[in-house]
Amino acid sequence: MKIFVATSNDHKVEEIRRILEDFQIEIEKSPKKIFVEENGETFLENSVKKAYYYGNILGTPVVADDSGLVIDYLGGFPGVKSARFMENRPYKERMIEILRLMKMAEDRSAKFVCVASYYNPKTSFLISVEGVIEGEISYEVKGEKGFGYDPIFIPEGYKETFGELGQKVKDEISHRSRAFKKLFSIITKIGDILELGDDRK
Repeated sequence: MKIFVATSNDHKVEEIRRILEDFQIEIEKSPKKIFVEENGETFLENSVKKAYYYGNILGTPVVADDSGLVIDYLGGFPGVKSARFMENRPYKERMIEILRLMKMAEDRSAKFVCVASYYNPKTSFLISVEGVIEGEISYEVKGEKGFGYDPIFIPEGYKETFGELGQKVKDEISHRSRAFKKLFSIITKIGDILELGDDRK
């Protein structure tokens, strides 16, 4: 089974590819860069919107996700605006700004959320699932591994940020890992019932 990812983010494609290794699925970045205005109010809206846009334009099954960092002290911010917060600025600067906003925070609880969607334009079949990893925001940017906000997020049960823990641990417990593994566990179980045709090959 070959599936395109509705993104132009190389880091995300590689992460999804590693996550789905055990499912024997060929994951590829979209051959076209397609602009999708991510103006939904929820991760679900944006994930589904990207899946529909890419799937219908490419004419082939795609997976899409919308993910973000939800910080309790900031009322859920940056949330669905995680990628657009201080857009076009390096993530190091964005993280420093978030830490500044949380300078007086005693409650540093946060979570990473991912809603992953699979859409097959040939059958109009759509399915979306959510993955969440709870944790807290560190007091400083720590670690050079990962990408995005990884260096300020400490997952529950650990003392280091995702930026310090590295790829192997993140691939096992991250919000994206939980969402995509759940998504493809469902797809592989119900594929025959839904008669997904060539997508099962």
